[in-house]
Amino acid sequence: MEQSIALAIVHFPLKLTARRMIAPTVAHLSFVRDDGQPLDYIPGQFIQIHFQYADGTPARRSYSLGTQHDHTMGPGEAVEIAVSYVPGGAATALFEGMPLGGTVDASGPFGRFCLMPNDANRRYLLIGTGTGVTPYRAMLPQLESLMQTRGVEVVLLQGARTPNDLLYGDEFRAFADAHPGFRYMPCLSRELPQAGSLHAHADVRHGYVQNALAELAPSPDGDIAYLCGNPDMVDASFEALKGHGLGITQIRREKYVSNK
Repeated sequence: MEQSIALAIVHFPLKLTARRMIAPTVAHLSFVRDDGQPLDYIPGQFIQIHFQYADGTPARRSYSLGTQHDHTMGPGEAVEIAVSYVPGGAATALFEGMPLGGTVDASGPFGRFCLMPNDANRRYLLIGTGTGVTPYRAMLPQLESLMQTRGVEVVLLQGARTPNDLLYGDEFRAFADAHPGFRYMPCLSRELPQAGSLHAHADVRHGYVQNALAELAPSPDGDIAYLCGNPDMVDASFEALKGHGLGITQIRREKYVSNK
């Protein structure tokens, strides 16, 4: 008789080591695994944080890992996530009230929103809004290697309302300045950057990321696209890319839904 064996999900403690705001309502949190074990993962994967609501009901939230990673992780290496603060949110209260040195229960890593080793494309189109750009931050070392070894080009379209909402925008701009094969295109729906500021750049666009896709002339012959963030953006961009002829296997998606 055949038996199915379910693999147990391993839980581990994460200790908060640093906190900084990277947008008016988004915090970058750094942890270390507090049991002395490494947290090795593939860029693009996420972890889950487990806690309880005020009434004792179990709760969990998923967060993409933002640690820039192209090697085997060792004990004590940073585990970085971006957390949106939602008014009245249970997870927001958890993280806002957590002191440095405090711990939280976590599990993972999970997910397949990753760069595939057998890809033979000429270009990656990375499209994200909100904290949906976090996995792309983790992928930067891998992308650097792929640009050097395969000559791939990369375009990052980041959607936000204002320049202050561009999570990791300073890092993406610096990476683009240092790597000719990487193009960084912020798409701002409400407010454009002031002249002379960091993001006052020729590649800044006014509007939504899905509206800027046509300018890039997506092609099924050489492109693979990644979509991560607001579900409406993911759906609209998916339809736009299909309209340019990209097949379903060339469009990789992960939707972020805000939970309180």
